[in-house]
Amino acid sequence: MDAAATEQSKSEQRIGLLNGIAAYGMWGLVPLFWPLLKPAGAGEILAHRMAWSLVVVGIALLVVRRWAWAGELLRQPRKLGLVTVAAAVITINWGVYIWAVNSGHVVEASLGYFINPLVTIAMGVLLLGERLRPVQWTAVAVGLAAVLVLAFGYGQPPWISLCLAFSFATYGLAKKKVGLSGLESLAAETAIQFLPAVGFIVWLSVQGDATFGAEGFGQASLLAATGLVTAIPLVCFGAAAIRVPLATLGMLQYLAPVFQFLLGILYFHEAMPPERWAGFGLVWLALTMLTWDAVRSARVNAGRLAAARGASAEVAAGPAAGRETEPMTPAAGREGSAV
Repeated sequence: MDAAATEQSKSEQRIGLLNGIAAYGMWGLVPLFWPLLKPAGAGEILAHRMAWSLVVVGIALLVVRRWAWAGELLRQPRKLGLVTVAAAVITINWGVYIWAVNSGHVVEASLGYFINPLVTIAMGVLLLGERLRPVQWTAVAVGLAAVLVLAFGYGQPPWISLCLAFSFATYGLAKKKVGLSGLESLAAETAIQFLPAVGFIVWLSVQGDATFGAEGFGQASLLAATGLVTAIPLVCFGAAAIRVPLATLGMLQYLAPVFQFLLGILYFHEAMPPERWAGFGLVWLALTMLTWDAVRSARVNAGRLAAARGASAEVAAGPAAGRETEPMTPAAGREGSAV
């Protein structure tokens, strides 16, 4: 029975790992998709992404029949406000990312997701009062140095990277406070985005600037597919999150910006002068320090937990062992029944 349970657990972890790789891989390769939607502008692409995502997520919720959370959310104004904040910042994140990719800034966009963990840690200290270990402080300092080096390399602060990093970190903070699952959270966020998105699409149509329908069936189909491009990786991520350790997910998250970075250099042929390499090198050094510290801390905590469980088991087994070896005198019998 134990062997079967162990094998089942390993199988679940393998499935989770594959789903995690698929999710981050799709997020990493998505820069290949956005240019296909031209001549649509970033605003039109964003509006269609928000509108069609709600359609796709709504169908998924119909299939799994999960609607009870919606009523509970509507009865909690604070959570609804946090969902609205999440919807607003992810709208900024999506819009800036789409514009960056279609404007030839894939490498700078990838930098935003490389420095996102550093921004998340900094926000934890400033907003949540979290305390950092020395290695984490050092990593944040190295990350700040990287931003300064990149600002020199770009001739200005890397605004695209910083906007993506801060918007996504704020999004993660809001989602953490809300506590909804990925699918349900996306449904709530896109429900808030839906009417403004449709309104913008209608306005573009009235102005004669919409490409949806005007550029043929293929273009319309690609714009509608933005909902699938948004929802499918999220579903895979959700399947991974419940099956693999958080430390594993933390390391997998670097797959997406790595793929984006490689696409920016090898496929889109974006320039990488020496100062940018220096800045990226500092960011990677900071992330290596964070990863090493997280793995070390996880091992220490796991060792402490195992030791605590062992001590608890010994304490629990002590009286039982004593009863097994002790002669059953009337006194011993009464003590046992009293306990």
